[in-house]
Amino acid sequence: MRSTRTASGTANGKNRTWRNWGGNVSVRPAREVAPASVDELAEAVREAAEEGLRVKAVGTGHSFTSIAATDGVLIRPDRMTGIRRVDREAMTVTVEAGTPLERLNLALAREGLSLTNMGDIMEQTVSGATSTGTHGTGRDSASIAAQIRGLEMVTADGSVLTCSERENPEVFAAARIGLGALGVVTAITFAVEPVFLLTAREEPMPFERVLAEFDELRAENEHFEFYWFPHTGNTSTKRNNRSAGPEQPVGRLKGWFEDEFLSNGVFQAANWVGRAVPAAVPAIARISSKALSARTYTDTPYKVFTSPRRVRFVEMEYAVPCEAVGETLRELKAMVDRSRLRISFPVEVRTAPADDITLSTASGRDSAYVAVHMFRGTPYQAYFTAAERIFTAHEGRPHWGKLHTRDAEYFSRVYPRFGEFTALRDRLDPDRLFRNDYLRRVLGP
Repeated sequence: MRSTRTASGTANGKNRTWRNWGGNVSVRPAREVAPASVDELAEAVREAAEEGLRVKAVGTGHSFTSIAATDGVLIRPDRMTGIRRVDREAMTVTVEAGTPLERLNLALAREGLSLTNMGDIMEQTVSGATSTGTHGTGRDSASIAAQIRGLEMVTADGSVLTCSERENPEVFAAARIGLGALGVVTAITFAVEPVFLLTAREEPMPFERVLAEFDELRAENEHFEFYWFPHTGNTSTKRNNRSAGPEQPVGRLKGWFEDEFLSNGVFQAANWVGRAVPAAVPAIARISSKALSARTYTDTPYKVFTSPRRVRFVEMEYAVPCEAVGETLRELKAMVDRSRLRISFPVEVRTAPADDITLSTASGRDSAYVAVHMFRGTPYQAYFTAAERIFTAHEGRPHWGKLHTRDAEYFSRVYPRFGEFTALRDRLDPDRLFRNDYLRRVLGP
């Protein structure tokens, strides 16, 4: 039952180092296990408990925090993939927890179905994405976790628990974004709808105009987001709205040139230059902010929502109340302008409506997400520390899978239902089988 595969797919025994996608977290688990069924996973959990080893499940490692790190048993869901069931009457699909979002999107498209909303990358597993609160941007449609209609997971005693709005509703309220603290998710049931078309309109816009018209842009578009380029007054905006068609995707050559050559290849080279010669970053930013021209295209949802991310980075993202986003961004820009920082990555801004998930970053309030990034290998601490000071002044809630320094005391103040989650954790995992250093910090002992 024990796996002989590492995170990169090569043969191994025990004590090999696992690293996350960003390269900033590494861990040497006692062993890795890749169960092929729920029964095998439950047995692995029971064995670990008998041996006094902690248990953590890990997907593709796209979290920048150590949320999945363990020196105990590392559960790999690589063999628990695929669609279990499509229910066209209920308009739901049940999928194994280790299924990558890309595979899910392709399978749904073949069935003539789609998720309502999604984030901007497809490499994550469905359980990793939902457990950490991965989101896209939306006026009415929320995170991937908010589209969950049912969950199955193995709890600390090795039993299989299922939950939904009607079955174990108190678990369902929390486990959709469970941080790996309540159990190991084995299957997820998502709400789906008939596949539709989205028209994307991308265009540059001055920073101050975006902020002045932010409420209007958010209200008029189903999905609105923008990128601000530090050291400039420029942004790139994107508006996605449903379309009756016809399908008019980006041409293959134009798509390669803009999405691969410019947004990945040239951007990678520019970051190499910026890392070697920080003084060149402002000039590079001015050029980068004007490199992409306006474009409009119509395509299936996953092709519009997602984009290739080949340039490695580290990231911090906070959700602030929507009404605070303008002030937050102006403070962030003023901080960068008066500092000696050289920021080569754009700042990403998205939104989400309030939801009812206990520890969702949008729990109970309409939220705007502000994400700051730094090229991998570039010192990021000063920038992230200064940005975090601004975010927390606006009662920001950090993304659970992205870098932050907050602890349980802070979260108990910004999440009104924080106590509900910790009480449920006490009930489902009283001996803290699923605990690690990260969960100890953010949830308490």
